[in-house]
Formats: sequence, structure tokens, C-alpha cells
Amino acid sequence: MKAKSNLTSLEDFTTKHYGPKGTVNRNEFEQGYEDFKIGILLQEARKKAGLTQDELAQKAGTTKSYISKIENNIKEVRISTLQKIVENGLGGKLEVAIKL
Repeated sequence: MKAKSNLTSLEDFTTKHYGPKGTVNRNEFEQGYEDFKIGILLQEARKKAGLTQDELAQKAGTTKSYISKIENNIKEVRISTLQKIVENGLGGKLEVAIKL
């Protein structure tokens, strides 16, 4: 006999707690997640490059405090500034996608 699973899919959980796609509450949640994700991606790339926040800031022409605020989702970052951090600070390339 197969035991009943108590697992919930991420989509079902998100819908239950934030509403269906397209609702104000769900849109706000998803935007917050995207902002959080940018900070995590930057932090992972910085660590992979073996740089401290201060070293990255110096290479990118910004401050350690600004890098920290982006990584910790305290400050929103402009795409042009993020591009400068990625290209000048990390030697990488920023790629942006639009999904419909």
C-alpha cells in the first residue's frame, strides 16, 4: 500500500498563500522574489570569482556598502549599474531575458 504524500508543489503553495497569477498580491510576491534573486546571483558570482564585497566594489567603482545592500535585498539596483558591476567588477556579461 502506497503512503499518502503530504508534499505540496511550489505552485500550489504560492497560489494558496499569495493568490493566483495576475493578482496584485501574487505580482508583489513574484517581484520581491526577482529582486531577492538578483542579490543572491550577485553574491554567488562574487564568491565564485574569489572576491570580497570590498574588492568587487573597488573594481566596479562603487562602495562595499552598496554591494552589500544589493546582495541583501535592501537596495534595488539599476540595470546599468548591475551591468557595470558584472562587467567591470567580475569580468562577466549581464544577460537579461523577457518572458511573456
